[in-house]
Amino acid sequence: MAPRPPVTSHILPGDPPVEVVLRRNSRAKRFSLRVSRSDGRVALSLPVWAPEAEALAFLRAREDWVREHLDSAPPLLKAGIGANVPVFGVPRPVVVGTGRAARFADSRLEVPDGPRAGPRLKALLTAMARERLSASVAQHSATIGRVPGRMTLRDPRTRWGSCSAKGDLMFSWRLIMAPPEVLDYVAAHEVAHLVEMNHSPRFWTLCRRLCPMTDAHRTWMRAHGADLLAWRFDAEDAPPC
Repeated sequence: MAPRPPVTSHILPGDPPVEVVLRRNSRAKRFSLRVSRSDGRVALSLPVWAPEAEALAFLRAREDWVREHLDSAPPLLKAGIGANVPVFGVPRPVVVGTGRAARFADSRLEVPDGPRAGPRLKALLTAMARERLSASVAQHSATIGRVPGRMTLRDPRTRWGSCSAKGDLMFSWRLIMAPPEVLDYVAAHEVAHLVEMNHSPRFWTLCRRLCPMTDAHRTWMRAHGADLLAWRFDAEDAPPC
């Protein structure tokens, strides 16, 4: 007998219909529903042994919960000419600029017009995030007397940063859209993991020593993080010749 596919999809009928991804998880012991606030994707995890019919019954019984969460999610936003994209926590107008690359000048984002305005903005914001995060990481690492490993920037959907057992640090480039003090907190949080690879009381004591406003910045991220994830920087389809 062929093994069951680990991932399938199901359409929850209604107005509008909702696509739900069903993922079988060998570690799951019960059904678990998740609605992503960043892109509106709905996922249902289920144990490998669970009948799909039971999973769908579980889903239908919680349809109201799913739709309420979808309704409360922030709308997806397109980054391009005419948009106001946050930088350092402040909306910045995106205007037509000269040259081949985007730049941040005079409190506005200047980008060459065309179908690749979004990717050019993303490249600019990534470079700005790298500069800011590198400075924060260096400062906090010096405070605790540790040397971090390699730093990479990515676009994860469920975390803002991470620290590996080797001391390598990963951050979301979207942190450049948050207030500078919030970006600095995330850097401090991950640097603190160079000493405490956990979230124990000792970790939080160290994190608050590096960033005294840790609790306030965590609250900001919980309230506004989904808004940063809602921005899309995809290339537009080129017009037909």
